[in-house]
Amino acid sequence: MKTALQQHREIAAYLRTAIHRGEFPPGDPLPSEAQLCEQFHSSRGPVRQAMATLRSEGLISSGRGRRTIVLDTVPTQSFDGVISYSEWCRQSGFEPGQVTQSVTRHQAGPVLAAGLEIEPTDQVVTVFRLRLLNGAPAMVERLNYPLDVGRHVLLFDTDSGSIYQHLLESGVDVNNATRTIDAVGADPEDARLLEVPEGTPLLRVRRRAFTSEGSPIEFSDDRYLQGTASFTLNTVRGNPSPLSMVSP
Repeated sequence: MKTALQQHREIAAYLRTAIHRGEFPPGDPLPSEAQLCEQFHSSRGPVRQAMATLRSEGLISSGRGRRTIVLDTVPTQSFDGVISYSEWCRQSGFEPGQVTQSVTRHQAGPVLAAGLEIEPTDQVVTVFRLRLLNGAPAMVERLNYPLDVGRHVLLFDTDSGSIYQHLLESGVDVNNATRTIDAVGADPEDARLLEVPEGTPLLRVRRRAFTSEGSPIEFSDDRYLQGTASFTLNTVRGNPSPLSMVSP
């Protein structure tokens, strides 16, 4: 007999797939709790948990006092796709690539020390790479790790693929991440690598990744060529949004 957790996941997966396939277009109501309970031979608990999962993904409305409806079907992104450029490319149907410019070990200094919550004199490992999308320049990547994490990177061929996957295989605990998104002009180094004029607007994504205990293990700065990437988020009135607008 299936557990409540198994039922919740099965119901959520069914509805998610049906929404992405267009079986429930935006604006259409989903089956009622009673219908889903009957279809999956389930109690209301797993059905409500599945609905809560889809609401957190921005796929459906809150349904308070009315039938739950499908929102604009924005594709959700896995955690691996958030952290790993290589995985994001593959999930999007593109071929990732990279050309390493440098891998260095050095003192953190004040900016990296603040991002990694270490002392300015502590050692960090910085990886500077040009990332490719189907063989063309797409993004300039600057990854920074405290030495206890970066030591795994020093032993890795950074032109061979995903650093994130290598860290996971090395036993590094990567549990959650925050992203700050803004725009900057291409500096001389970015412009040369991305083959654009200096000052060209770039989409900058600064990311901090943490262990399950809340310790920062990565502080990165990714700068995307315009037209390469965009960000879309569904929000529902009455529900908290994972997106925050903050001043610089």
